[in-house]
Amino acid sequence: MATLPNPLPDPAAAGLDLPPGSLVDATLDGPWHEPLLWYADGAADLGDWAGLRAAGRKVGLLPVLVTGGQRDQWPEAWDLSPDSASYPGDHDPEEVLAGYWTDYADDELGDATSADEAGAEPETGSGTGSGSAGPWPGLAPVPAREAAEDPDTTAAGIVAVVADDADLWLGGTRMALVPARRSADIPAAIGWTGAVNHEDDVARLCAVLRSWEDRYDARVVVLGFDTMIVSVGRPPATMEEARALAAEHYAFCPDTIDQSPPYDLDTYAEKALLDQDAWSFWWD
Repeated sequence: MATLPNPLPDPAAAGLDLPPGSLVDATLDGPWHEPLLWYADGAADLGDWAGLRAAGRKVGLLPVLVTGGQRDQWPEAWDLSPDSASYPGDHDPEEVLAGYWTDYADDELGDATSADEAGAEPETGSGTGSGSAGPWPGLAPVPAREAAEDPDTTAAGIVAVVADDADLWLGGTRMALVPARRSADIPAAIGWTGAVNHEDDVARLCAVLRSWEDRYDARVVVLGFDTMIVSVGRPPATMEEARALAAEHYAFCPDTIDQSPPYDLDTYAEKALLDQDAWSFWWD
C-alpha cells in the first residue's frame, strides 16, 4: 500500500535515526515480502512523536501509536492481512457508509428495545426505540466552525494524553511508523484486521477515514488489535452537526453504540461527538 519506496528495510539509509524497535512482517499468511511497520521496544514518549513525524514524512512514513491492550497483543499478533486490503481511493465513502447503514441500522437501531423496556410507545426519529432507523441520511456536512489549530497539533495533543495514561491503556503504548502518505491509509497499509467482523477489506473503512480527514481534520493516532482512536481538529459544534455525524459513526462501527449504554444515537452525538477532539472505536 506504500506510495513511496518503503524505507523500513534500511532506515539508516533513509536518514532515519530510530530508537530500538522491531520491524513487523508477520501476517496471517506468513511473512510479508517487506516490513509493514516499525514499532519501538519501549513505552511511548511524546518527544518521539514530533521527531518521528518530521523525519518520517520526508521518506513516506507516518507515525501512529500502537497498543498491546489488555491482552498484551502487539502488532506481530494482530493477524495482519495486507493481501486482503484494496486501495482506499477506489471506494466512495458515502456508498460504503450507506451500505453499512442498510445492513445494520434497521436491525439494531430499529429495535424498540428501550421503549419496550420502559413500557412506552416507540418514538419516531433517530436512536434506539424508533421502530425503524429509516433510510441512509447522507454524509454529515462540514462543520461550520474553523479549526482551532493545525490538525497535526491536535493529533500530538491526543497522543500526549494517551501516552501519559498508562492505567487507561493496559499493556501500554509504543511509537510506530507505517509506510503511508495519508493518516487515513495507515490501517490499509499494514493490512489491519481489527474490524474484520464488520468489514473484511479495511480499505473501505479507510475511504471513510479519508472523508473524515477532509471534513473534520481527523488523524488516526492509535491502533490496537481491534481498537482505533482518531484525533479531530474540527469537531461538530452543534447538535445538528453531531447527530448527522452519529449516523456515520454507527455505520462505521456499530459496536460503538450497540455495546455502550444507553445505546442511543442522540446521546452518543451529545456525549461523544459534540466539541470532542477524539473519537474512539472498538469492534467486537
